[in-house]
Amino acid sequence: MEGLEHSLWIVDAFNRVFGPPLALVLGFVGIKVPDPLHAVPDYLVMVIIVAVLIVVLLGLASRKPALVPRRRQNIAEMIVQMFEGIIVDIVGPEGRKYLPVIGTVGIFIFSCNMIGLIPGFMSPTSKLNVTIGCALVVFFYYHAQGVKAQGLKYFKSFIGPIPVLAPLMIPIEIISHFSRPVSLSMRLFCNIFAEELLILIMASIIPFFLPLPFMAVAIFTSAIQAFVFVLLSCIYLSGAVAHEEEH
Repeated sequence: MEGLEHSLWIVDAFNRVFGPPLALVLGFVGIKVPDPLHAVPDYLVMVIIVAVLIVVLLGLASRKPALVPRRRQNIAEMIVQMFEGIIVDIVGPEGRKYLPVIGTVGIFIFSCNMIGLIPGFMSPTSKLNVTIGCALVVFFYYHAQGVKAQGLKYFKSFIGPIPVLAPLMIPIEIISHFSRPVSLSMRLFCNIFAEELLILIMASIIPFFLPLPFMAVAIFTSAIQAFVFVLLSCIYLSGAVAHEEEH
């Protein structure tokens, strides 16, 4: 949370350990790092921390699966079933094959949103670079799956139902598709940035009990933003792989 204006302690510690070696390696390929102690930006350090935490926690939760699941396995199965339900409802039963990517994106975004509520940390999704990266993953993935499902016929959807209108429809479709990652990234970034800024301001005015209600609301909005991102990703994916049936 403090990372909106000042460097976080964990970012400083990370750069003290990894900054100089990274600057040395980058120097070999002609990239000069002015200050090795600030070689890795705060949001990238937080992305690395979130990724490691996800791998470790989900790895532990899925370790030694039992026929009768216990607490950790129950949590892991609930997460999988939740994402599977969203995908199946929107894409259909064949959409289960998209679960690994959609589920990973959803868990990553939710974790990035939530980690900023811990004092001394920040939400990587409060930085536009991170939200654009997530949106581009979805953008390229649903196009790739559309081509995989339909081959080059996938691009017929850009022409529209009436070939005569193709000169008009193609620019509209291109603008429509490229606006999707912009919309996904900006929506997530603006909401999480505003959420962190509000809590930080309230904590600086009254540092004890007043920020707690805002933090409770932030937990809810963090979950909602991750859900909306996943929901829209599934809608885009459904449209990409179902064009052939529609036409």
